[in-house]
Amino acid sequence: MNKLREDVTNKLAKRGVNLAKKGLLFQVITGLIVTIFAGAVSGYHSAISAGAGALISILPNMVFAAFAFRYAGASKNQLVARSFSQGSKLKLALTIILFVIAFKGLNATPLEIFVAFVITTASHGLAMFHYGSKE
Repeated sequence: MNKLREDVTNKLAKRGVNLAKKGLLFQVITGLIVTIFAGAVSGYHSAISAGAGALISILPNMVFAAFAFRYAGASKNQLVARSFSQGSKLKLALTIILFVIAFKGLNATPLEIFVAFVITTASHGLAMFHYGSKE
């Protein structure tokens, strides 16, 4: 019985990891498309700004996914909850830090940063919805 529970838990964790990978891949592709489009329309500085906005969306999601799927199983319920909480906090802090770096360090255009951030973040959410409903 314990082996069966472990197999089911591992299967659920694998599905979650695969879903997170698909979502991140879709987000990276969307970020690249937005960055290339911004560069083609408005030039190098716009591409840098859009790329920064996309990275501000992508990197914290990668960190969160690493924390969210660090542990699996009913016996590790406390560790899963703690890791999920830590990942959420770190994601928020990293997002804030990256926005500060983009505005102060890169002297990037705020509108282009926010537009790329929103599009890339929305693409991740849509990918989660799309791929999650298929599994």
